[in-house]
Amino acid sequence: MNTHRIHRVSKLTGLTKDVIRVWERRYGILQPERGENRYRLYTDEDVALLRYLKSEMDKGASIGDLAALGREALIERIHALPLTETVPLPSFESLIEELIGTLDPLDAVSFERRFNGAVAVIPFEEALYRILIPLQVRVGQLWHDEKIDISVEHYVTKQVQQKIFTAMNQFRVNEAGEKIIVACGPEEEHEIGAQISAYLCRLHGHRVHYLGANVPVDALVSLCKELKPALTLISMTVVPSKEILEQIIETYSDQILPLCPIWVGGQGAEAVKAELQNQGMEVLKDNREMEDRLLKLIK
Repeated sequence: MNTHRIHRVSKLTGLTKDVIRVWERRYGILQPERGENRYRLYTDEDVALLRYLKSEMDKGASIGDLAALGREALIERIHALPLTETVPLPSFESLIEELIGTLDPLDAVSFERRFNGAVAVIPFEEALYRILIPLQVRVGQLWHDEKIDISVEHYVTKQVQQKIFTAMNQFRVNEAGEKIIVACGPEEEHEIGAQISAYLCRLHGHRVHYLGANVPVDALVSLCKELKPALTLISMTVVPSKEILEQIIETYSDQILPLCPIWVGGQGAEAVKAELQNQGMEVLKDNREMEDRLLKLIK
């Protein structure tokens, strides 16, 4: 999880440094660590909390009443909101263009310096929607159009995956969260979409069992029967073969749907949407729809 000094937090939240210090001292809902030079270091969670407090106060709430709820209760409220309601989303198009410019020919040093620096100075949830996902989409399209080599596409994908897994590992284990299984279907090797879904589920406090790429139908069924999850999420970025699609439709609908809902996302799922939905599986348009529906499902 990123840490930020107070001047950066002020820019990210729209609150003055004096206000941040007063809230920290008076209400105790912020407890920043101290760096080696004694500067306050605030986490992404602190930034999200301050943004939420400011948003609620703009609607008429008082800081005293909000602070009286306590930090944990406030964080739970934040986790119960879609990211797009809690994070202002400025454009990072110029950054994406800079990063794309380092790929042909590949200049890994320049790419990683700019990429790592940009992701480090904003809350990760903001980086996810404004840097990581748009970058992955652009690079995938460039490879599809034969403008970059597949090795470069793999390089960027691994850089993005590394950020997501690092962020996921920062979450505390929530034993009270709903169990959600996230997996890629058979023959599905592109797992970045599944990883993003897993991160968003963890962000909202749920217990995620992430299975990765190319999960056999029988293996997924077996784990669902063992864990009895509240939800199974499947990533399908490529159109499955006719044989695999028939296997998925028959087995998932007969053996997993009686246990829990199945949501499927990705371009491959869109291509066979009618077949999947006819069997009771839900096809999601994008990550924002997944977040919105996840919140409604778990409530």
